[in-house]
Amino acid sequence: MFEGLKWFFTNVAMAFVNIFNALSNPSAWLDWSNKESLVRFIYYGASGELFFVILDVFIIVTIIGLFRHSILWGIVRGLEWFANTIGRFFAYAGLFMVLQQIIIVFLQRIFRVADISIGPFGYIFTKDLSWFGEELKLYNAMIVALCASYTFVQGGHVRVDLFYAGMKFRSKKIVDMMGSIIYIIPSMTMIWMFGWFYLWRSLVTPKMAVTDKFELLMRKSKLLKWNVETIGFSPNGFDGYFLFKILLIAFAGMMFLQGIAFFYRSLLEFIEGEASEGKYKNNDIIEDELAKTVAEIH
Repeated sequence: MFEGLKWFFTNVAMAFVNIFNALSNPSAWLDWSNKESLVRFIYYGASGELFFVILDVFIIVTIIGLFRHSILWGIVRGLEWFANTIGRFFAYAGLFMVLQQIIIVFLQRIFRVADISIGPFGYIFTKDLSWFGEELKLYNAMIVALCASYTFVQGGHVRVDLFYAGMKFRSKKIVDMMGSIIYIIPSMTMIWMFGWFYLWRSLVTPKMAVTDKFELLMRKSKLLKWNVETIGFSPNGFDGYFLFKILLIAFAGMMFLQGIAFFYRSLLEFIEGEASEGKYKNNDIIEDELAKTVAEIH
């Protein structure tokens, strides 16, 4: 147990050094023209070092925010605004999915067209109708991955409630905080860590695994080259499946941030009491509120 605590606090302390090194020498991991820099970016993007950097920032911000609630409220408002904005924008992917399916059916069944060519700026992009048909999965994935945090902010996810509704206000906030720390943040961290290397295995060669040590990855950097996978499930089908892996990372990152925002909101509402419940929350107008507003106008 002593060794475990020593390891934990050593990494917490070293995270401050890592933050300083990363900020003072950004070319070491952002200059992708250098293969070693790209490998550092890949490795540290889902590493224990990054985890402890985020943990240090989280602890510092939380301590400061306990004395200055306005700072935590600002973070909550910013993260919820980000989730709402992204979610409301990509919710229109459902509309494009329906319209594109209608166009495909008309072109295929009525006009007997085999492919579609798009070239508004002189570059002709031509793909088989089956390519556009399979691309509809990407719209669906956008809705799931990029609207999940938005739905969470709006309270739209299904909740199985056995005890929560009967709890007192502050007891609910404790449950919410524990849910963020024990479930949302750890689960999104795991998805990010494995999804990160799953993505890069489709973008570069040689393949890189989550279990690879830093020294091994640096040796692989000598052979590193871009190799974006464009393999489809059918000969003329959609071949951009690496985009789904990017969406997986985006989902994990956005839900991780929303887990932090939810923890801070629950903490602030616990401290400030029932009067602060729903403070600064930007909810969409639901049908009952819309009907009430229309009735008031008339």
